[in-house]
Parts: sequence; C-alpha cells; structure tokens
Amino acid sequence: MVVKQLSLILHNIRSAHNVGSIFRSADASGVDHIYLTGYTPRPHDGSMPYMTKPERSIVKIALGAQDTVSWSGHDTIEEVISAMKSHDVQVVALEQDDRSVPYRMFEPEFPLALILGHEPTGIDHDILEKCDAIIELPMYGTKKSLNVSVAAGIALYAIIEKR
Repeated sequence: MVVKQLSLILHNIRSAHNVGSIFRSADASGVDHIYLTGYTPRPHDGSMPYMTKPERSIVKIALGAQDTVSWSGHDTIEEVISAMKSHDVQVVALEQDDRSVPYRMFEPEFPLALILGHEPTGIDHDILEKCDAIIELPMYGTKKSLNVSVAAGIALYAIIEKR
C-alpha cells in the first residue's frame, strides 16, 4: 500500500449515485485514493466488456472522476484500516457518536483517511473503535442526518482547509 496524504474509505455505501457523487467531490478536493469496502458499488474496471447498472450509474454521476481519482476495491474494511494504521495514517470516521467532535474543531493530521459509511445506519460501533478520531456535522433541523455524499463534501473541504 502506498501511503497517500488524503484518502477516503467508503464502507457499505448502498447507492451507486452516492458513490459517483463522492468521486466528483473527491476529485474536486484533491483526494488521492478511494478505498471501496464491503458491498459499496465499484466503478467499471474493464474486466468485463459491459457495464452493470451500478457501474453505469457511477459513470453517469461521477462525470469522469472515477478515472481521475485512484481507487481500489476491498472485501473488508478491517484490512484497509489495518494497513492504514501500519503506515501511521490517521483514520477518522464521519459519524454521529458520543465521542465525536464537531468537524470545525477537528485538527487533522496527515496522512489521513476519512471513513464514510452506510447511508441509513452509519458506521458500525466496532469500526468506530478502530478510529483515531470521529467527527460529526451539526444537525439543527428535525432530520438528524445529511446525504452521505453531501456530508462527504462538507467534511472534505473542512479538512483540506486545515492542510
């Protein structure tokens, strides 16, 4: 594994549209690599002569960012986190949790990997336990979450502003 300054880990993201949107935000904000773990849909890798429906959705929404941002697919998030830790990468989750800090107060250390999780249920507790930090976005309305791709964009820009 080559250590990157800023990486994303997309774990069990259900929507190919969200994955495509995150690829666009990743390209715009200078993310070096995206790790796609669990059942997160992957962009077309050329191994088949045709694209599946999720692959077509990613391509449609990403507008080419799937070709400009380096990415890799992994069955488990644990292998990715373990590799990150062995290379002194700060692993940060974007999640609402008792231990989370407001994203604006967070002081990132680079290299850094930001974990984004399952849209309705978030990131599992056992994964949060492996993180160096947990950050969250404040919620002021009756809905207590944002779309994962929107939240990713907000968090990424807050992190890169402190680079």
